[in-house]
Amino acid sequence: MLRELKSKILASIKSKRLNVFVLFLLSAFIILMFTKLSKDYTNTLSFGIKKVNVLDEDVILNDSIHLDVTLKTHGFKWLKYYFSNPEITVDFHKDVYKKDSVFVWHKTVAYLQNTQFGSQVDVLNISPDTLVFRYDKNMVKKVPVVLQSDIKFSPGYDRASEFKLKPDSITIIGPEVKVSKIHFIETESLTLKDVRADVLQRVKLKLPESKQNRQDLKFSAVQTLLNVKVDKFTEGILKIPVQLVNVPEDVTLKFFPKEVNVVYYVSLSDFNTVTAKDFKVVCDFSKIVNNQFFLVPEVAQYPETVKNVKINQKRIEFIITK
Repeated sequence: MLRELKSKILASIKSKRLNVFVLFLLSAFIILMFTKLSKDYTNTLSFGIKKVNVLDEDVILNDSIHLDVTLKTHGFKWLKYYFSNPEITVDFHKDVYKKDSVFVWHKTVAYLQNTQFGSQVDVLNISPDTLVFRYDKNMVKKVPVVLQSDIKFSPGYDRASEFKLKPDSITIIGPEVKVSKIHFIETESLTLKDVRADVLQRVKLKLPESKQNRQDLKFSAVQTLLNVKVDKFTEGILKIPVQLVNVPEDVTLKFFPKEVNVVYYVSLSDFNTVTAKDFKVVCDFSKIVNNQFFLVPEVAQYPETVKNVKINQKRIEFIITK
């Protein structure tokens, strides 16, 4: 019992000594860091350009411009630049001037010191001393949206309406040199399988991905809404009379058969609305070649509610009686 108590006391003393050692070590590290950060250091950093107050009708084309700035300041100030992306603001209302169709900015140490770095930072050098910004005038253009899709319907189902996009076109604003080359905007690829119900889904637009294009171009929308009605479909078949067209006035024909079977695909909801009067099958006499004695029937008219229309009869035999 006494031996066990003695072991616990020794362990406690050792643990306290370890904690005191760690505390002293941490304190020494913090003091060292404060000492280091309190000293002045000189270094050169690359600063990006933040453009402000650019007129709406002007589009600045340069996006990769940067300045190499040599600064002298204490370590605490340097931390701000190392843990962020440093930028220098260029005000296009007061910091630039136009020359030969470009904007020109010239370094002004006093300006940079007083407004962007503070009194505790010495600006030793700026390179280059002049920046030239190319610019262009905005162009406004409306282009269609093109759906990229792979939609598979369940057996017996199909779309009962056209694919409708809202919006089906977008407006692009940007430099004429870029906007003039864009003729349409595609959607991102949409894949759907075993579809058996109406589709109402948002689809993102495939906009230019580069940073330069994203900054130069403005788009009225970044996505569109796809709407398509889906219904159960069935096959329909109707007997349609054959009509002859373009037969010369001095020619009399006899032809057979007088009617043909027209097969079509239609939704169940529209099945009873389709009648033979909605179809027109013709044979064009002017299309006869090489003294052939048959005509080819064609569907000249059918209702919008049906699809995959075809004629089972491939030939219409005829004889000239006059």
